[in-house]
Amino acid sequence: MIDREQVHKVALLARLDLTQEEENIFTAQLGNILEYVEQLGELDVTDVQPTTRAIDVSNVTRKDELQPYAERNAILGGAPQQEGDFFRVPKILSNAE
Repeated sequence: MIDREQVHKVALLARLDLTQEEENIFTAQLGNILEYVEQLGELDVTDVQPTTRAIDVSNVTRKDELQPYAERNAILGGAPQQEGDFFRVPKILSNAE
């Protein structure tokens, strides 16, 4: 299914410096993985609905509700720089390319 030459070629493409012993180990491991994938391909899944998870999961976040914060100055006071009622931050966009 996969031989040592193919593992060596992939290692070169990935810029991995593998020893011959490592190539032999990876050849066996990748061969086992590919055999397992072939077994999975033999399963009849025509009546199985596609899913993203094996179990149903629902998000348990609360609904966002806008609320005024009574101590606005306390928040602004924690900023390194402030300009009026806003945080002052470094400019990150420019016209120069």
